[in-house]
Amino acid sequence: MDNRDTDYLDLNLPDSEIYYYPHFLNTDEADRYFDILRTTAPWQQDFITIYGKKHPQPRLTALFGDKPYSYSGLTMHPEPFNSELLDIKAKIEGATQLEFNTCLLNLYRNGKDSNGWHADDETELGKNPAIASLSLGQERIFHLKHRYDKTLKHKILLEHGSLLLMQGSTQHHWLHQIPKTAKPIKERINLTFRVIR
Repeated sequence: MDNRDTDYLDLNLPDSEIYYYPHFLNTDEADRYFDILRTTAPWQQDFITIYGKKHPQPRLTALFGDKPYSYSGLTMHPEPFNSELLDIKAKIEGATQLEFNTCLLNLYRNGKDSNGWHADDETELGKNPAIASLSLGQERIFHLKHRYDKTLKHKILLEHGSLLLMQGSTQHHWLHQIPKTAKPIKERINLTFRVIR
């Protein structure tokens, strides 16, 4: 699966294919990409619809690629990939042997910013979508829980410069979230590469 000099961990959870690359980028690379994307991405705060009510998303987002992306009653329109995102995309595609055409960026400004329980299972992602999620900046805990077997749960600390790859039937069987934390923490940027069909 991996042709970079990067070790990865198979989470070995049932009904899933989830791999974690703790040191996908070295610290200097990760610092540089964080600084550039923090200052140049067209960050916005959109409203999403949950149970019929509109709420401001508890984070900022930006979309890059060549196709719009819709979720939770929201449709985002992309910017063209910049050179930094093309570099990162090439690294991820080389390591995973997958190709991606879209990147959704999330900026978590502090511990109050979060992402609730969900699966990346929108129709335009296809049947068994691959999601490659790169973390830059503040470490955050990533929670997983099985949709049907309530005893199956997992947590993993997403480190600066790490990559989490979810593919196969994962989105059919598992939900994931980045929960709020009361700890005083710094900013985190999460880049989620995916294929919009």
